[in-house]
Amino acid sequence: MNSGSSRETPAAGSSFGRLGALTGLVVERLRVSDDVAAAKFGTGSPIDDPAREQQVLDHVRDQATALGLAPAATAAFFQDQITASKVVQKGLFARWTAHPGEAPATRPDLGQIRTRLDQLTTGMLQQLKATVDVRAEPGCTVQLILATTSATVLQRLDALHRRALGTAARSVCASSVR
Repeated sequence: MNSGSSRETPAAGSSFGRLGALTGLVVERLRVSDDVAAAKFGTGSPIDDPAREQQVLDHVRDQATALGLAPAATAAFFQDQITASKVVQKGLFARWTAHPGEAPATRPDLGQIRTRLDQLTTGMLQQLKATVDVRAEPGCTVQLILATTSATVLQRLDALHRRALGTAARSVCASSVR
């Protein structure tokens, strides 16, 4: 497809610092957004899916409470993931519309993709719990820059995926993580 979605790049978690594993999952979710776009492109299916988005946000609020995380901060983090996914999808739709030869030849199954997204959500929630202390520290921003910059280089993210990573990471160091 494109360099942002190459499956031959380093595995998730291939970034440095105390937020490396969380950032790796964020990047992996962005890569899955390529598959979401491929599943929807040319079908008339909208990029926005408010009902699914609300289900995800309700689920993560419930899980946050169970994990001892702040539900609002957790939902804000996942809202950023959804928004970042839309950045990727819209960017790919525009690219494929302008260059039809680059459009995917096959459509991935959206049900299987959603199963993978649900698995990533579980992993991200676990990482949010595991990183609660570092995300509350004043040095969180430095750790986030280290993780996102190294992920960008190691995973060879193109401009579209770099922009989406900035969106996805913007609330990682939110002040109200507990």
